[in-house]
Amino acid sequence: MEREQVQYTEHVNEKRQQLDDGYAESDNHNSKNNSTVLIKSPEEIAFLRKLNWTLLPLIFLIIFIQFCDKSALTVAAVLGIIEDTGMSGSQYSWLGSIFYLGYLVCQTQLLTKSVLFYFEYSIQVPNNYLIQRLPIGRYLGCVLVIWGIVMGATGACNTFGQLLATRFLLGLFEGVTYPCIYILLNTLYRKSEQSRCWGFVHVGTGMGTILGVVIAYGLAHLDGVKGLRGWRWGYIVFGIATVVVGFLTFFFLVDDTHHRLLRLTEKEKEIVQERSKDNCVVRNKEIKREQMWEAAKEPRLWILFVVFLLNSLQNGGLITFSALLVQGLGFSSLNSIILQIPNGAAAAFFAMVSVLLAHKLQRNTFTAIGTTIISLLGCIFLAVIPGTPKLVGLYLSWAMTGTSSLILTLVSNNVSGYTKKVFYNAVLIVGQTFGNFIGPLIMVEDQAPTYWGGK
Repeated sequence: MEREQVQYTEHVNEKRQQLDDGYAESDNHNSKNNSTVLIKSPEEIAFLRKLNWTLLPLIFLIIFIQFCDKSALTVAAVLGIIEDTGMSGSQYSWLGSIFYLGYLVCQTQLLTKSVLFYFEYSIQVPNNYLIQRLPIGRYLGCVLVIWGIVMGATGACNTFGQLLATRFLLGLFEGVTYPCIYILLNTLYRKSEQSRCWGFVHVGTGMGTILGVVIAYGLAHLDGVKGLRGWRWGYIVFGIATVVVGFLTFFFLVDDTHHRLLRLTEKEKEIVQERSKDNCVVRNKEIKREQMWEAAKEPRLWILFVVFLLNSLQNGGLITFSALLVQGLGFSSLNSIILQIPNGAAAAFFAMVSVLLAHKLQRNTFTAIGTTIISLLGCIFLAVIPGTPKLVGLYLSWAMTGTSSLILTLVSNNVSGYTKKVFYNAVLIVGQTFGNFIGPLIMVEDQAPTYWGGK
């Protein structure tokens, strides 16, 4: 490649790595890190632009609709779902947690399959089996359609038991989303590109909250139309939207470097082959037991597991109780909904800024520590500042989204081997899900409306 052709450079860490086994970080495959400059040709820049515009908008839409669905419960809480179904405060907490129990079941399927395979059992656990053997676009699209149907059915629930069942199923089906997206980004992008991709994904979570709240505010004015409460309309409309996104995903999600929608030229096929050597992941259908065992012996896996768990405690509590916390400050139901918009804006802001800052400084870990400190300060403000200024603490606490983005990037950049990355991903999401499961349960009914113990 001639220097005169250079239009773009990136600093990356280059390692000698083996694509087949993914052992670049093993004790048996020591390598020396060298800081070098990755030079991208004009052809690769054009290919990357094509990939971004073909893949990322649909991933953004999937994450967006997921967080619209997640925000539906906290909005429903101030629109009468508790009174209409005769729930107690503790039962409402369980509605927040049971979602993540379903989510956890989905993730432990992935993890359990890996462990069982290591011990040479023949049990096939569905999620891991399907992720590795089906086109991700087809699989995720079908799951989205089913999840949308369950979402719509939630609007017809009249008892706590019915809501509990639908919330569990929502968690079970939504749990497929992140493992699929994780694998896509890790197989389609270079290491140095993945932090920005994850930042984009987490901006989608914030935008999902913002637009979901705006839509929910409008649907709240349908209260009484056709004899249905506003919260029921919310679930029905979001359910239909999720089904539509499912069909779009089924037909248009780029899930392979040679996908027909990319329309690769011969030169671009060579570029794709070269790029796969950088991320050290080649998607395959074989589960390698030795990579499972190698990952399980690494202390960093379990350190990241604990970090993800603790970072997700407040996320679970805030997603479920945010509107009730705001209402407890004296705001009306509709105003409590509108004041959820800064939650989404803060989540998107911290995700974007943390990724840009980490990329500029080349220090993911230090940047993650910074966002964690900001989030901790937000929780402290929530607990000690009286009255309406508590909202500042609420919005600062969403800095945790930046931490999540950067942790996932650390794994993307430092773990090689397809099976090993799948295993890491499963363990970390189990930790994240445990945190989200516990979060709503520490918001005790006796402490309403401030829930000071959960803060």
